[in-house]
Amino acid sequence: MALFSCTRLGSRSVLASLSRFPARLNSVNYVQASSNAPKITFVKFEPPKEEHHDVRNAKLNRPLSPHLTIYSFQLTAVLSITHRATGMMLTTYASALGIGALVSQNDISHYITMIEGLNLSPATLFLAKVIIAAPLGYHFANGIRHLYWDTAKGLSIKEVYSTGYAMLGAAAAITLFLAAL
Repeated sequence: MALFSCTRLGSRSVLASLSRFPARLNSVNYVQASSNAPKITFVKFEPPKEEHHDVRNAKLNRPLSPHLTIYSFQLTAVLSITHRATGMMLTTYASALGIGALVSQNDISHYITMIEGLNLSPATLFLAKVIIAAPLGYHFANGIRHLYWDTAKGLSIKEVYSTGYAMLGAAAAITLFLAAL
């Protein structure tokens, strides 16, 4: 194919037509002063003015971007945020208990005796235990749910919601069990 192209370029007819090409360019008439032709004007470049994003959107009549007060909370988002919050609570519990065990002068039995000496009602003690046990029960149950997801099962929207509700029930049961001890 390349050999054929080279021989075509070397032929007299192709070279003859190429030699006439500049003559054709000289004979073309350009429309320069036509009234229908658009006029090009050059404007000196000015950098855009710095303005706040909200001011620019107000000038362009754009709506405000969505924010948390517009959205209806979905179960999946609430469960995800709560899982992270309970993880932070458990980290705080473990750190406080660990540091407390290192710096306290007495052992745990002394502090249990102090709490018993407060003569709190059983309902108050149960409520305090629920508050302490709820992050553990929730984080534990949701951790099992995440392990189930790691097997690539239960990832459809219907299954995510059903396992979410089941996890909430399991978290409540674990919390009540731990508080009843």
